[in-house]
Amino acid sequence: MNPVALLLLSFSMSADAFSVAIGKGASLKNPRFSEALRMGLIFGIIEGITPIIGWLIGNSAASYVEAWDHWIAFTLLVALGMHMLYEGLKPDDDKTDSAPRHSFFKTALTAFGTSIDAMAVGISLAFIEVNILLAAGLIGLATTIMVTLGIMLGKVVGSLFGHKAEIMGGLTLIAIGAWILFNHL
Repeated sequence: MNPVALLLLSFSMSADAFSVAIGKGASLKNPRFSEALRMGLIFGIIEGITPIIGWLIGNSAASYVEAWDHWIAFTLLVALGMHMLYEGLKPDDDKTDSAPRHSFFKTALTAFGTSIDAMAVGISLAFIEVNILLAAGLIGLATTIMVTLGIMLGKVVGSLFGHKAEIMGGLTLIAIGAWILFNHL
């Protein structure tokens, strides 16, 4: 795979994580760059690991994973999106005034949900001549950058839309899950 194609693949793999990051950034009260970078690193590491896992699976059991990857991504993203909708629709008096950061578990679960497609790409990469470590590293780096920028951009969106920004983030997660499922059926 040539370097330009590898870079394009890396940034296209991070597009869904970028969309989710905008919603997550909007739901944070006032995210600092350090928080955005923390979330970017969590997403980037997970997004970088999943193609390697996919590549390993692709060398052994590609048909099974390809049959279920879209259902796993759909279920995780819709469940997280529904949770964000629930949080966004709760009355203001039920919300805490300061939610300084999303939990590691919630962030990692969201990152995993958006990286299932990277696992599927890893499976595909197992069938062509590519340096999987370089590809995974570039995908992880691109995702780290895109998520960090998305969180900071979400801060602007959040200030424009207030408490309803979390609803938009939840709808985004559900839409991405539905898009992944639709494209694989």
